Amino acid sequence: MNDEELRKSVERQVKRMQRAQRERPTLLAQSIFLGTLSLLFILPIIIGAYLGNWLDEKAQGYSVHWTIGLIIVGIIVGMVNVYLYVRKHD
Repeated sequence: MNDEELRKSVERQVKRMQRAQRERPTLLAQSIFLGTLSLLFILPIIIGAYLGNWLDEKAQGYSVHWTIGLIIVGIIVGMVNVYLYVRKHD
């Protein structure tokens, strides 16, 4: 590698580092992102728990089967939500 190639390589790296520094998200942007991720994960679980509890009260004799089942469905839906959101904003 000659001096000219080395100089161009270093210049490209410096420009890339400067661009990354300018585009770095702020603390507020990071907080909003993490808050959105937590809502995307937690809300389906809470909805599943409430819906399951309501169904268990309507169907006597099933105790907590609906609640547990819909909490598990909520966890899966929440994980898919987070995955799709992160993939979209990558």
